[in-house]
Amino acid sequence: MKEKIQKIKELVEKNLEQATDLEALENIRIKFLGKKGELTAVLKGMGSLSPEERPVIGALANEVRAFLESQIEAKKSQILKKERAEKIKSETLDVTMPGKKSELGKVHPLTSVMNSIKDIFLGMGFSIADGPEVEYDYYNFEALNIPPNHPARDTQDTFYINDKVVLRTQTSPMQVRIMEQQKPPIRVIAPGRVYRSDALDATHSPVFHQIEGLVVDKGVTMADLKGTLEMFIKSLYGEETKVRFRPHHFPFTEPSAEVDVACFACGGKGCRVCKGEGWIEILGCGMVHPKVLANCGIDPEIYSGFAFGLGLERIAMRKFDIDDIRLFFENDLRFLKQF
Repeated sequence: MKEKIQKIKELVEKNLEQATDLEALENIRIKFLGKKGELTAVLKGMGSLSPEERPVIGALANEVRAFLESQIEAKKSQILKKERAEKIKSETLDVTMPGKKSELGKVHPLTSVMNSIKDIFLGMGFSIADGPEVEYDYYNFEALNIPPNHPARDTQDTFYINDKVVLRTQTSPMQVRIMEQQKPPIRVIAPGRVYRSDALDATHSPVFHQIEGLVVDKGVTMADLKGTLEMFIKSLYGEETKVRFRPHHFPFTEPSAEVDVACFACGGKGCRVCKGEGWIEILGCGMVHPKVLANCGIDPEIYSGFAFGLGLERIAMRKFDIDDIRLFFENDLRFLKQF
């Protein structure tokens, strides 16, 4: 039995010399020192030894086991050290190699147009205001002369959070908020996102952007409104841009108008973008309704004002000759890289 133990020791040492990875090392441990290993099998036969031989063979077996375990651990450390060295060598960086050029982002076309619009109105003496996208029904409708059950509510396709709170359908609520906080003279624009349950097509989206404009002072007339908007449109698109005003109705302005520009896709001949009309509506406007002024604590007998709401996406479509509003929101790099 002593010879068997010595032979196992020699076999383990020989196999350890040939082991090159952790998997081979583990196989050696299981084969010789595991529960069903060769050394364990020898020890199980100690029952056949005489009482004098047992302590001698037991001591030898324990000594060999401890020796082999230490040899296996030493070989394991050696293999790990070698693998670590090879990994470090393979990951060595050549600092003389040229680096990878990072691709720079660009300003989104909507942001670019928004910035241009802000600059134009800042140049005309307007200031910029901001307001909540989740709005009270009072500001979105009632204070703008749209009481409950008013037909205009049906045309808005509103997203209701509850009976009193909505996702704003327009930036017009900022008219009221601004006039509540600031007394005339007022000259301000309020850009932001708005929400309507519109069917998605080439010119409509349930999420889009508007820019509300408001001017309130003594002696403000429709001529001031028309001049301001024509100056804005020609500053943005160029002096040759064709503009038309059409009579319209908004509950919060009186009189009211819609403003169109000649279709950029067909030049006024009629196409799918302008739905055959030759014109594209870009904003609604009008003189602030006396009831709205009164609701905000401003005397309509002394002050008058005008308001307008621009559709940012339609402005951008006209500026960049884009024929589908969905391109702004699809995050397609092939489209965005053009700007």
